[in-house]
Amino acid sequence: MEATGSPSAGEIRPWMLFRLGLIYLRTNASWAIDIASWKVEFMIKVWGRNTSVNVQKVLWALEELGQNFERVDVGGPFGGLDTPEFAKLNPNRKIPVIEDDGLVLWESGAIVRHLAETYGAGTLAPKDAKQRAIAAQWSDWCVTTLYPDVIGGCFQQLVRVTAAERDNAAVRQAAQRAGENLRGLDGTLADTPFIAGDALSFADIIVGTLMYRYMTMPIERPELPNVEAWYQRLTERPAYQTHAMLDWQKMKIPGA
Repeated sequence: MEATGSPSAGEIRPWMLFRLGLIYLRTNASWAIDIASWKVEFMIKVWGRNTSVNVQKVLWALEELGQNFERVDVGGPFGGLDTPEFAKLNPNRKIPVIEDDGLVLWESGAIVRHLAETYGAGTLAPKDAKQRAIAAQWSDWCVTTLYPDVIGGCFQQLVRVTAAERDNAAVRQAAQRAGENLRGLDGTLADTPFIAGDALSFADIIVGTLMYRYMTMPIERPELPNVEAWYQRLTERPAYQTHAMLDWQKMKIPGA
């Protein structure tokens, strides 16, 4: 007859495993809770050189949001835009590009808005729908109206064209248009410290990244007291200092 008493040496009974499990759970009561609350963190990956003003928008937003990221140097002197691998990321072969938890996204404005809405709802993406609309309005204005003159008309001529070949008349005209267009923003900033209200939003990032170059290029600028005060507030932010206030003089081609 088979014994039913104490197990022999080395023998493990089911009830023994059950009791061991209860003991473990009593002494590690927080274990199950901790496991349930674990979140897998994805490192955001950014493709683009940090001297690109469009890449700078993304990097500034990431730092304001406290998001860790990995950046890969491509574009400009680093090349890499013509590779088949990069074409899979962005068929336009331009920077920046990000990968965020499986989402591959290009166009700097779209990236900044995605980051604000995903990681900064209620902060960089204003909670109020009207404020979000205002932020979107000025962001689009930057792309269609301000960027072509500040970057295309002034910056590219002063940095990417030799002094002998530079179209100085075109630079003056672009600077004049930019100054006139900024008068509208100056009026908005008369009532609020930031573009969409009392706090920094994605609009300040998209527009503000250009302002370091606008304010430091050797061009004529009209008096815009509210824009200048807003720009001063931006320059006091550590993330702006790190990512937007880079010495663009080093980007000049020989003879520029």
